[in-house]
Parts: sequence; structure tokens; C-alpha cells
Amino acid sequence: MHKLRNCVLACFLLITLQLALVTRDALRNTPPSRWIATWAASPQSAGPDAREPLLNIEDQTVRERMRVSIGGTHICIRLSNEYGSSPLMVGSATVAVPNDASSIRPETIQIATFGGKNSVTIPAGAPVLSDPVAFAVTRGEEISISLYFPQRVATPTWHALALKRALVSQHGDHTHAAKIEAGAVSESSILVSAVLVPAHSSQSLVVAFGDSVTDGDGSTVDADHNWPSDLIRRLEKMDEGTKIAVVNEGIIGNRLLSHCFIANAGCFAVSALARFDRDALAIPGVTHIVLLEGINDIGFPGAKLDGSYLADPTDAPSPEDLIAAYRQLISRAHVHGVKVIGATISPFEGVDFPGYYSESKEATRQAANKWIRTSGAFDGVIDFDAVLRDPDHLSRLLPRYASKDHLHPNDAGYQAMADAIDLSLFQ
Repeated sequence: MHKLRNCVLACFLLITLQLALVTRDALRNTPPSRWIATWAASPQSAGPDAREPLLNIEDQTVRERMRVSIGGTHICIRLSNEYGSSPLMVGSATVAVPNDASSIRPETIQIATFGGKNSVTIPAGAPVLSDPVAFAVTRGEEISISLYFPQRVATPTWHALALKRALVSQHGDHTHAAKIEAGAVSESSILVSAVLVPAHSSQSLVVAFGDSVTDGDGSTVDADHNWPSDLIRRLEKMDEGTKIAVVNEGIIGNRLLSHCFIANAGCFAVSALARFDRDALAIPGVTHIVLLEGINDIGFPGAKLDGSYLADPTDAPSPEDLIAAYRQLISRAHVHGVKVIGATISPFEGVDFPGYYSESKEATRQAANKWIRTSGAFDGVIDFDAVLRDPDHLSRLLPRYASKDHLHPNDAGYQAMADAIDLSLFQ
């Protein structure tokens, strides 16, 4: 009887252990039900350019990198053909841990599938989301995504100012290669518009929404020194780092009120009012938006680049025009229960585009900033103007924070912007 009792007990413990292992594996392999963006880039259209490798792809692999803001056990990848004029085929896609722009750690390679298939054809004007990939990431970690395009990409959807080197291979599928040899280099990115991780109820997502000052123009390539990336590194040092995701939805040349499609200015994007839903409100997990827009609305009219106007001189907005746009974006966000933090417009006297700055334009900037600071319309305010301006010349950037064009901050300026943010705004 004693032996029988021991045998029953042993069998019970064995069955319990097996059930625990099955449950663990089931939980590991069950896709999460809620997701949050850990990285993002605004999709843009592009004009033809024979010198840009990402705009001349056919039977080639692109390898590009992203630095996530929070971690997770799985990732999903969002690919965008939203500006494509025809269906776009991705022959294969992998994710891995990078060594540098061209090489990855082979043992970390995971295949991204789409509806269980290794390839996907994305309809014109549409995005596509990958199946969950069992690829654990930690906050602040860099990942590498490799995409093979077997056919010519006639009208790519990309992000022009990625400020991170991407590699374009010679012909063929190199998505599983440890290193892409002799590839062309780009500082833009193609197709990938978001990386998602499993969401937890205590997490917040801050969408940095703006123009080139948010995109990071003037910062060091491959250093992730735009202000949203500097904010991510600041959060990594604090308990809030596991709870607050930050994604960058800035676009070079973006304006509140008007579209910008000027090849030599590098801006191909619809207005902030037009893209706000897609690039801010529709981002999975968004709870807060930092809105930094308006400098190009003020500066573009009458400014010239290579002898051509960036915008018609008669298109100059009044402070009331800008304020009406701010109010509209705030209202649209509040309908979704999302908070909007207003950021003041930084100084721009001394910009090297003729006609970009004038005293009347400076008066418009000051009026807009006064409203941002005092109206109470925003859920909070970040005074980037106060951080970046020269106290002895308020219409100019402080020299130690200014890049060469006197419009965009340098690495030190972007760091100062991130350091000035009151983190309690994101509660």
C-alpha cells in the first residue's frame, strides 16, 4: 500500500510538471492581445532621384536599423505602401540583432511572416502588419530589419530623414546573410513605419509629432541624437523607462496648414492637419502627443532655395491661423482621450535660406508662442524656445546649441530639449 501511494504521488507530480511546462510553452507561443508602438517613422512619398539607392530598388535587399524605446517578448512590424501607385511585393523579411549597419548576428535571425507566409504583396495605398515574431527586445536596444524586394519598386513609401545608415545590397535575397557586402548606403529608410511590442496596462506612449526639429535634422548620423531619442535614453535611467514608450513622427519640412512637396528641400509630406490621425492618433497605445509644429508655416512663404520659393510670399499665416490649427489638433486628440502637450517654436533668425526670417515672421512666432504658453488649451507645455534661445538675442538659437544652418539644434541642443521636459506631463 505504501509503495502504491508513493507511485501515485510520483505520477501526480510528473503530470503536474508536464502541465506546467505545457502551460508555459502555450503562454510563450500565444500572441499578445494588445500592442503598443516602441518605434515609428512617418511614411512619406518620394520624387525620382537616380542618386538615391532606396528609390531605385529591383531584386535587392535593404537592411535598416531601429532603436526601440521599450521592450517586449514579441514584435510586430508595420510595413507601408501607402504612397505606392501599384502593389508592392516583399519576398522575405527577417529581424536580427545588428553589429553595425551592414552586419547582424546570424544566431539571432528570426523570419517575419505575414498570414503565415514568408512573402507578402501589399496593395497600393495600404499598410500591412506582420505576424507576431518571437523576438525579445529590451528598452533602448537596436534591431535590424532586412527586406527583400524581388521586383522593381516603382513608387516607394519611405522616410527621408532617417539619419541612420541603411544598406542596399547587390542583386538577390540577402535577408539571412550575416553581412551585406559592397552595398550602397542611404541615410533614409524604406517601408517600415512602426515596430510594436506587447502592451501592459500601466504603460504610456508619447508620440513626438512635428517637423525637422523633431525629426532630428542637424544631429549626428547613426547617433540617435534627436530629442525624442535623447528622451528615451533619459527614461532608461529611471523607473519610468519601462512604462513610457516614445516614438518619433517628425517629418522634415512639415507644416501645420499646407502640404510640402519640394524635392530640393527634402520635404515630401502632407500637412500636420492631414496626417495627424494616421501618424499620431492611430499609433497603437498612444496616450500623449508632444506637438512641435509651425516654424515652416512661418518661414517658408517668400523664402527661396536654389532660386525658387519654398512657398508663395502671399501664403504667410497669421498667428490666428496657427492657433486655429492647434485648437483643431487638440480637439481631435481629446475626442480619443489623448493628451496634447504644446511645445513652443524655437528661434530661427540667421537661417541660411534667403527670406526665411523677417521681423514680421518673428512677431508671428512670438505671438504663437505666447498663446501656447498662456492659453491653457494644451494639457501641458514644454518651452523649447526658452531652452534654445540666446538670452542676449532672443530671436536666435544659442550658439552652443545651433547647427550650421541656424535653424536646427545640434546634438547638444537636442539633449538640452530632452533634459528640459517635465516627465510628470506624461502621467
